[in-house]
Amino acid sequence: MDRVDGSESSLAAKRRALCMALGLWPMWASAFGNAAFSWSDAKQSVLNAAQPSVQWGGPNTGPVAQSHKNIALCATNLRNGGVLGVALGIREATRVMGWNMQVFHSGGSDATEHDMVAAAIASAADGLVVVGSDHHGMDAQLKPYAALGRPIIGWHAGSEPGPIADSAIFLNVTTDPLEVARVTALAAMLPTHGQAGVVIFTDKRYEIARVKADKMAAVVRECGGTVLDLLDLPLSSSPQQMAQAVQALVAQFGARWTHALAINDIYFDYAVPELISLGFSEDRPKMLSAGDGSASALLRILAGSFQTSTVAEPLNLQGWQIVDELNRRFAGQAPSGYVAPVHLVTQANLDADGGTRLMYDPGNGYRLAYSRIWGRN
Repeated sequence: MDRVDGSESSLAAKRRALCMALGLWPMWASAFGNAAFSWSDAKQSVLNAAQPSVQWGGPNTGPVAQSHKNIALCATNLRNGGVLGVALGIREATRVMGWNMQVFHSGGSDATEHDMVAAAIASAADGLVVVGSDHHGMDAQLKPYAALGRPIIGWHAGSEPGPIADSAIFLNVTTDPLEVARVTALAAMLPTHGQAGVVIFTDKRYEIARVKADKMAAVVRECGGTVLDLLDLPLSSSPQQMAQAVQALVAQFGARWTHALAINDIYFDYAVPELISLGFSEDRPKMLSAGDGSASALLRILAGSFQTSTVAEPLNLQGWQIVDELNRRFAGQAPSGYVAPVHLVTQANLDADGGTRLMYDPGNGYRLAYSRIWGRN
């Protein structure tokens, strides 16, 4: 390990000097910022992420509810816990607003995504929400709709929160994917002080998934762990392909495979049954997810069955945020700039923030805060 006692080792110094000489210093430093890595800092990051969400850090001012709005919701795959959770939050918030919402979905199929968007556009809704689709694949189709001055908000539509440059989707709502990935990898590495063999599951069709996976791999390596495989497996294909993938990983790596990291909990829904059928106990491989905090993931964490944590998105809150951002666009105002903080769900903190209801729902009063802004007390 490069640094464990508060001082930079000669190996770390040589690595940094070589990377600077080759012009690669920002890449090397990106795993932990510009400072040298320390286990004490890693531990503090994980502890901070596991704290209860008791204080509202979002907006407290904004436009009142704009009236008589019809919203089209494009949901790629409602079997995905993240997509479903955000959709439910949007439905809850639009009811408070007094808006109408119509849902369009593609069933997780790339082949039908174009038809989903076409139907949503044809509905002539005042605003459109895209949940769980990458903006690169639908920008051309959405631009005529956006050109009419109708706002489009995305969830996980890009690799970072906020406005998306040169995209029909005006704003992307998400936690910071790089921080989500960093906390996930650190939580995996801390208990073993980096002595881990890691398989990372991702879906390279999505920019946000690529960013998360690459960041987790960088952090694992910086901690001294080994990335055994970075497996590209489409989320929509995991029900059909995960069993075979697990069999191949077990055959190739055996006991070297100690940890599984993923960009979404859904991979573990299908990996766990196969591991059990192969005779694995519930303590290996340890599973940690960089999103999204599904009910099945929280059940596994509660039961101590394979999965130890998930860096959960506040899905319901983000649904309310999406509605608030739409309302700001309808009123001709700028985005709120709010980005929800990263939160690590573990067995130790499941009794807070909605965990007993098998969801991460921050106890920070966001519903009341948004209702006050909208004049819907």
